[in-house]
Amino acid sequence: MSAAITSDVAKTGSPPKISLSRAERGERTFGRRIIMPAFIVAIVVTQIPFLATIYYSFQNWNLARPQARSFAGFHNYVAVVTNGAFLPALLNTVVIVGSSVVVSLILGLFLAVLLDRKFPGRALARTLLITPFLVMPAASALIWKWSLLDANVGMINWAFGLVGIPPVSWNTDFPGMTVVFVLTWQYTPFMMLILLAGLQSQSGEILEAAQVDGAGPMRTFRTMTLPHLRTYAELAILLGTVLMVQVFDPVNIMTGGAGHSKTLSYLLYERAFIGQQVGEAAAYGVVTVIVTIAVATAALRTLFRVFTDEGGAR
Repeated sequence: MSAAITSDVAKTGSPPKISLSRAERGERTFGRRIIMPAFIVAIVVTQIPFLATIYYSFQNWNLARPQARSFAGFHNYVAVVTNGAFLPALLNTVVIVGSSVVVSLILGLFLAVLLDRKFPGRALARTLLITPFLVMPAASALIWKWSLLDANVGMINWAFGLVGIPPVSWNTDFPGMTVVFVLTWQYTPFMMLILLAGLQSQSGEILEAAQVDGAGPMRTFRTMTLPHLRTYAELAILLGTVLMVQVFDPVNIMTGGAGHSKTLSYLLYERAFIGQQVGEAAAYGVVTVIVTIAVATAALRTLFRVFTDEGGAR
């Protein structure tokens, strides 16, 4: 059957037409009608705000002079390119998000390997390790800013004092690093859960066969477990990157965009509500969406190619 279909595709250059019975066509039509309300809501919720943002990006709209609103053409986009704020914010976003993703992925892999083993209290340990991902981003930022990293009362500086290390003003001297700390703490459980699902989907019989053949734990992990986790790790990286690019609370609460911690999301907020340039902020938002879509499209193509190659290998 499949060989006949492949032959037809090769001859005609297009997929063959499949004739459906009246009952089958009715089922398909009914299925489309069921999902149509959710599809319409998804379009309204996601696309109309984006279209409104595009409209505002062509407006000369300052909140201090709301009556002086006019059509600005591409002036806001020219300002995005020429005012020198976009590229540094893009670089800061890449450094902060990239560092957070890599560190949280490594820590998540380490914790997932531990949780994949049976030991007393494993369910409790798993629940406690997931907790940081459930805490609100604003609450996480406040905990790290005052309870852990504060120069006077923070627990990390208190621990440094026990071994004679002078206190460090993390929030002012290393603003970008403090944001990386918070994002890593919050998203390590996210990486851990995806990688743990990959570990638990690995066949135990294959691992036992490797042990029988004399492969040690490290060699089994390096040559069998890590290749098996590749697709899970790529999925974790992609989803984690998309989530972290949108993060705003840690930057606003801990550093206020000082130093090298001003990301694209904070820059957009700064132009809209501090600079009061709504049109320019909308242009920043549109450019950010375009850059994010371009990066996500390239990453998704790579990810799907990996899935396709592995499916073909099987």
